[in-house]
Amino acid sequence: MPLTLTPLKGLPMIREGDDLASLILEALNRQDIRLESGDILVIAQKIVSKTEGRQVDLKTVTPTMEAMSLAKETNKDPRLVELILQESKNVIRKRKDVLIVESNIGLIHANAGIDQSNVEGEETALLLPFDPDASARGLKTQVDAASGADIGIVINDSVGRAWRKGTVGLAIGVAGVVALQDLKGTKDLTGRTLETTEVGLADQIAAAASLVQGQAAEGTPVVLIRGLNAKGSGSARDVLRSPAEDLFR
Repeated sequence: MPLTLTPLKGLPMIREGDDLASLILEALNRQDIRLESGDILVIAQKIVSKTEGRQVDLKTVTPTMEAMSLAKETNKDPRLVELILQESKNVIRKRKDVLIVESNIGLIHANAGIDQSNVEGEETALLLPFDPDASARGLKTQVDAASGADIGIVINDSVGRAWRKGTVGLAIGVAGVVALQDLKGTKDLTGRTLETTEVGLADQIAAAASLVQGQAAEGTPVVLIRGLNAKGSGSARDVLRSPAEDLFR
């Protein structure tokens, strides 16, 4: 079976409380697509966060002294910095226009993933889902029950990387998919046994879908991937390095 990536078209602007699973199923029906076991739906973080009410009006945020001090160092809105601190365990790096943190869900990225693009309202910030893996599991349960298929869900977000410019898609929530594929003990083309190779399969899926989703006004936040053998019981947390393994903090 060939590997295909199909964007779901015609999804409405997502708002708090929307039944995202039902909206996705309706979009599939409009495109005459019947889900099959092994299919993967890659869903942009923004629409998951919106349905879960993770939008914050900055006018309601009162920054602490710590946030105001850090905002001065980084040239950021103190109210935004306050939200970043609330969503973070640790500040990893800081300088003008840059604030890298370890978020409450364990991701190391800029601004705890808080974003203001593609969000209605100039004073509105959108936080990541409280528990993206749980969000993915919930969506899988709903879609599986309605479709009769055993599918995978990957919630992706666009993130920067420490040693390279540009953003790429990253898996922040996973259900029904192998997140980290362990190839240790298998053979390469020469017959040599692989000793350390692990593949960030969920991240590869997230990045591939990002090519179809786009980064601006494309309006295609959900992508159906078919033809990839990735079924499993992984979690986005599977790919996180422990502090003891992280040589770059």
